[in-house]
Amino acid sequence: MNHLKTFVLLAGLTALFVGAGYMIGGPTGMLIALVFAVGMNLFSYWNADKIVLRMYGAVEVDAGHPEPLIRAYVADIEDLADRAGLPRPRITVIDSEQPNAFATGRDPAHAAVAASTGLLSLLDRDEIRGVMAHELAHVKNRDTLTMTVTATIAGAISALANFGLFFGGARDDDERPGGLIGTIALAILAPIAAMLVQMAISRSREYEADRVGAQIAGDGRALARALEKIEAYARGGAVNVEAERNPATAHLFIINPLSGRGGDNLFSTHPATHNRVEALLRLGVSQATRGRVGTAVPTGESRRIGPWS
Repeated sequence: MNHLKTFVLLAGLTALFVGAGYMIGGPTGMLIALVFAVGMNLFSYWNADKIVLRMYGAVEVDAGHPEPLIRAYVADIEDLADRAGLPRPRITVIDSEQPNAFATGRDPAHAAVAASTGLLSLLDRDEIRGVMAHELAHVKNRDTLTMTVTATIAGAISALANFGLFFGGARDDDERPGGLIGTIALAILAPIAAMLVQMAISRSREYEADRVGAQIAGDGRALARALEKIEAYARGGAVNVEAERNPATAHLFIINPLSGRGGDNLFSTHPATHNRVEALLRLGVSQATRGRVGTAVPTGESRRIGPWS
């Protein structure tokens, strides 16, 4: 049902984009919008990981990194991927004070995960594992492609609506339904509708990724602690500059990078953090991690001083 819901919502986004083209340019505009939507989806499919990683300046790291904190991060992701039965993803770090993380890629064989320098400095070893297990759950559930395509279409709808507002009003012919009033209504309502669909997709995916991620890591409470710490820090004012420039990508992160405030309502990209924490605690997953192998630094150690502190 979750996959069916996502398919329907994505179809709704595409229909909204095509409908916006019709309102601006009539049948010709609708055809152009349809062709453009297909092209965007194909481009996003093949380049999903590259688009987001380049946008946030992600730097790939490996087990040979000179910093122990990074080596531990890499070793844990490789271990978690093996536990989840996934191909090992590209592992990257983004230079941002705000603690956060995301995953991207068109399928498990072409996935990439990213954690911010702020996250690696703030959280302890088990909490980082919990966060990255959540991101690998998105990969396992094949959410990464869906969420990247959603961001692409939502951003394009906003751009198209703005184009119609600034350039569509100059034309007053019979080919454009609604005339100037219709164009203004489109510019206001289309981005809102796209935002609502985008948020609905994100919220339904986050709960499932929390559940699967807790199973992968073997410790739902570590992820719960991490979520509380990340949100508290974000509320303190740490700004993710690139996320502010590209708000259509906000739903890719584990916690809303724009404000750090979640709520289960129409205007939130993420479920309320306290609801996610309660759901994780109800899972009753044992805190003891079972079958852990290949760690570079002993787990459960006190907070380390990283290279960005």
